[in-house]
Amino acid sequence: MDTEQLKGNWKQLKGRARQQWGKLTDDQLDQAQGRVEELVGQIQAAYGKTREQARDEVNKWLKELDAGKRDARANATTH
Repeated sequence: MDTEQLKGNWKQLKGRARQQWGKLTDDQLDQAQGRVEELVGQIQAAYGKTREQARDEVNKWLKELDAGKRDARANATTH
């Protein structure tokens, strides 16, 4: 998932981000507005991680979201 897709789908993905990073408040997630670097900064501050660690977590999360979408599309075409 690229950054434009994240921004465009942020309202739907905000709940998943909340599940992934439970320490983040709704206000923090609203402030991120699907911007990767803003989300990285919020995670860094809330969890005491380095910027690189937080960025790695976000990138991993985005890849997992992509994999889930691919799996859902594959299941839809086989049924």
